[in-house]
Amino acid sequence: MKRTLALGGVAAGLLASAAIAAPAHADQIPSVNLANTNFAAQQVAAFWFGEAKANLINATPYAVETQVPTKHVSTGGVSASDKAGVVGSSGDQKAATGTLKNINLPKTTGKVFFIGADHRPHWCSATSVQGQYKNLVATAGHCVYDTKSNATTLDKWVFIPGYYEGKTPWGIYVGKTAYTHYDYSVYEDGDRDYAFVTVYNGVVPTEGGTSGGHYESRVYPTKHDAWKAKRQLEADKTTALSRLEIVEVNALSRRAPEVAVTVAEFQAWNKDKDLTGNGPWARLTSASAPAEVKKDDYKQDKDSYVSEDGKTLFWRVKDGKKDDAKQDDAKLAPTGNQGGGKPGGGNQGGGKPGGGNQGGGKPGDKAPEYKYFSRTFSAKVVHGYQVVGKKLSIGLKDVGTLGSNVGGQGLAYNQKIGTGIFEFGYPSGSHPDGNYAFSGKTLKWAYGKTFKAAAPSMKAEELVGIKSSFTGEGSIGSAWLYRYSNTKRLGYLNGVTIAVSDTDGNNRIDTNVSPYFDGETLAVYKQAAANWSGKIV
Repeated sequence: MKRTLALGGVAAGLLASAAIAAPAHADQIPSVNLANTNFAAQQVAAFWFGEAKANLINATPYAVETQVPTKHVSTGGVSASDKAGVVGSSGDQKAATGTLKNINLPKTTGKVFFIGADHRPHWCSATSVQGQYKNLVATAGHCVYDTKSNATTLDKWVFIPGYYEGKTPWGIYVGKTAYTHYDYSVYEDGDRDYAFVTVYNGVVPTEGGTSGGHYESRVYPTKHDAWKAKRQLEADKTTALSRLEIVEVNALSRRAPEVAVTVAEFQAWNKDKDLTGNGPWARLTSASAPAEVKKDDYKQDKDSYVSEDGKTLFWRVKDGKKDDAKQDDAKLAPTGNQGGGKPGGGNQGGGKPGGGNQGGGKPGDKAPEYKYFSRTFSAKVVHGYQVVGKKLSIGLKDVGTLGSNVGGQGLAYNQKIGTGIFEFGYPSGSHPDGNYAFSGKTLKWAYGKTFKAAAPSMKAEELVGIKSSFTGEGSIGSAWLYRYSNTKRLGYLNGVTIAVSDTDGNNRIDTNVSPYFDGETLAVYKQAAANWSGKIV
């Protein structure tokens, strides 16, 4: 269920009395493994590359905590905890301005893909950030941490820079470890709704491509046991299983007791076999000998049918002996005229001769004689429930570090309110009036100057906003870049979109909001940037 958030001002007195928190220490910065072994990471990559990239192509924007009612905060709100600063390798450069008509889009920006709480594939916007090991991605915290179902992290997390309709121009980068602020990890504090994720070297499929097959679990005695197993498989980061579902099964087993089975079940194990015949039957299945039944016990005027409980097959066959006897009786019938008809017909009622007609009808109208039979079926079978789905295997090759392939944005913190910001992301979804301005397929940009905002209902009193028409789910995680160079396509990350808003009530999105990046953001960044990821192949 999407959480509806009310955004508004906060009393100046309350904010004035609030103490400025000290920057977080390394031991207070939570880190969570996303794929902590090479094998696990390979399986995650296989999940997204497999089945002709069906999971990537079918992924939808993440619809958790997106649209909020908001207004500017004129007093109180965010304030710098220390002097402004920047880090990163992009260096000082002349900033682009919002008046430029043509903006060169950054190579660093792309989409993060993951499995949501609904067990379906979703995506958010994100960007590569420069770090010691060129392996860092920044996005919104709730595009990494599963705030919807309160699980630790979202599953099968990857970053794909430059993604477009199934194309992965620089490969897939599997997330290794996610870092966030303690207050977000523990309290879901909206003021700290950002995350930095280390990723393994990128991979692409080898010429062998992907392969796989059908997955079947063991048979569980109850549906509850099967659902439990399915949840464990979905949470297992060392497997690449997809399209998991639960099916009811009757599995043959030599260790199972022999039990009665339905005609349909028996036929499924004995495809194309005549069940009224003598077999041979499939291994571990058997049929009873045909038992003759009385005509009155045969309930339908068909040559065969199945009982209401599905376990007994009834059929009938013409009685050839009785038909032969009838023909012999006709040959031995008296030839004298008993009823005024022509001689030789045995006609007792004026009909034509030769038909044995006792009531004036045509000869041969009498219903044929039948014999009636039934039989039941059995098998050595275990009845229960099974988890089935698709499994993938894949050949992968290494394409190097993220930063080496697309570069990395620097980081800006404690910047003054009113700073000009370029926003880059993949907006999608509709405005409140139903108009779809963006498809989410291509990278877009917006420009605005920051202002103070607050959202008490999401525990966020110190946000910043910019005027932006970016809509809905796809824009979450969009990069806010300070001093963006249109030539170098680099700048300094100074925020990530965590929600969008209609501020003037005209049913059109006009504002995007982000946590304010300060000294504590810098501490989380430094902790993440100091950790190496390595290769998966």
